[in-house]
Amino acid sequence: MGAVMCMKRLIVSLLLLILLPASLVAGDEKVEHTLQTPDGVVNELYRLICVPKGGPEPDWEQVRALFIPEAVIILRVSKDASTTFTVQGWIDDFKAFNTKAKSSERGFEEKIVRMKPTVFRDIAHVLVLYEARMLDWSKPPGQGVDSIELIKKDGRWWIAAITNDLPNEEHPVPAALKD
Repeated sequence: MGAVMCMKRLIVSLLLLILLPASLVAGDEKVEHTLQTPDGVVNELYRLICVPKGGPEPDWEQVRALFIPEAVIILRVSKDASTTFTVQGWIDDFKAFNTKAKSSERGFEEKIVRMKPTVFRDIAHVLVLYEARMLDWSKPPGQGVDSIELIKKDGRWWIAAITNDLPNEEHPVPAALKD
């Protein structure tokens, strides 16, 4: 039984070396350190999805490398509905948003205002209050709340799920994320 587990771990390790972008494989100490804590992974996600004005699109392979392959993302899409995505479906939806919104021309920012991480052994939950805006907006950014589940395996933290909702007058920002 032990030999089978060792072989499985070896295969997973080899697949990770093949599939992960070079910046997430040994050699990039900053990124390796980022993946050692749940809040480090969450901060990296928000950093990676921003688009500087006149800048390039996000590196979607680096974004994808933060998630386990089976991860699920559920986004609020209207007052009464949410949509469930695979990682690839979410990336495709984000790319379509960036194209429609002309993010490369205008710039797009989604930044963490506050987060509340809870860690127990190899599982973590990070509740995030964020603000999103196009960089050429004169109006205040829109707020959202993400509930992010992470797991620790193979020596680092991975995003397993993200569930998103939008605060409003009837449903304000949760108390855990207020000043």
